[in-house]
Amino acid sequence: MRRALDLAWRGWGRVAPNPLVGAVILQGDTVVGEGFHAEYGGPHAEVAALAAAGARARGATLIVTLEPCAHYGKTPPCTDAIVAAGVARVVAAIRDPDPEARGGADVLRAQGVAVAFGVLAEAAAALNAPFLFAHQQAERPFVALKLATSIDGRIADARGSSRWVSGEAAREYVHWLRAGFDAIAVGGTTALKDDPQLTVRGPITPRRAPVRVVFDRRAMLNETVNLVSTARTVPTWVMASPDAPVASVTQLEGSGVRVSRPTSLADGLRMLRAAGIHSLLCEGGGALGAKLLAEGLVDRLYWIQAPVWLGEGAVPAFPGVPAAPLPEAPRWIPVERRAMGPDTLLVLDRRLCLPEL
Repeated sequence: MRRALDLAWRGWGRVAPNPLVGAVILQGDTVVGEGFHAEYGGPHAEVAALAAAGARARGATLIVTLEPCAHYGKTPPCTDAIVAAGVARVVAAIRDPDPEARGGADVLRAQGVAVAFGVLAEAAAALNAPFLFAHQQAERPFVALKLATSIDGRIADARGSSRWVSGEAAREYVHWLRAGFDAIAVGGTTALKDDPQLTVRGPITPRRAPVRVVFDRRAMLNETVNLVSTARTVPTWVMASPDAPVASVTQLEGSGVRVSRPTSLADGLRMLRAAGIHSLLCEGGGALGAKLLAEGLVDRLYWIQAPVWLGEGAVPAFPGVPAAPLPEAPRWIPVERRAMGPDTLLVLDRRLCLPEL
């Protein structure tokens, strides 16, 4: 199952809104085939693994990160291919929450195939947290917050300089990360001060370029910043407040920016979900990230910690997050920890989006 999970990641940025899925086929203790869902609309992981195994799939065990589908979508049901190949047993990490696709286990059992669930279920749920969240919470997108900070939790030095807190390996990782999200967000001040491009410039070309979203209450952006000057080629949306100056909004719209006027941060997220954004990666600044955290709107935290101290006068990463007594403080779930060049990546989930097994 760990190998299947590793294979599933190879579909990052290419399969959404479908889930990431990997599969391995075993004859006894020997791997005879493996595969992953590589492209939206293309063969599913099970079908790819069966093709690799050929006749060796008969009587074998299929290990897969998600319950095989039982419906006709872009491709035929995986259950049909599994039964036709003569697979004897299927071990899936978690059930499929999609009401159209789920039910594969029942179909297989009816055809005499043994089915079991639960191996590395939590890891499989973390792998597909945005997909699972979309089927559990239709009101807003899955929100991930990415922060690069010093050891003492600062995102910029006392002069406001943040380039670069983290190292090259971490910055390359961020481009990989962006490829798997429907949208990338920053606050208005960050958009003006840092003038980011918020595009994917790494080894993965996403199937759909992420929408760039700026939470800019006063609609302060102008044609001199990258996000506005390139809005006609890369989708750029601004979430302004209802009382943003009409002239500023009109100017942005004239530059190709899509402007919405939510009444609150939560309302803005609801608007994004209604517009088809299922996953959102917020990259700052500190005020926007802290507000999302304070309002309980962050589902995952990608925290890159650099081995540098910036001191008391530097810009804090979490300004305004309310205090909580230790016994009542929310405890997040560690998903991943690893070195990233000189930096350290810590990935935390606020909750476990685990379907019922």
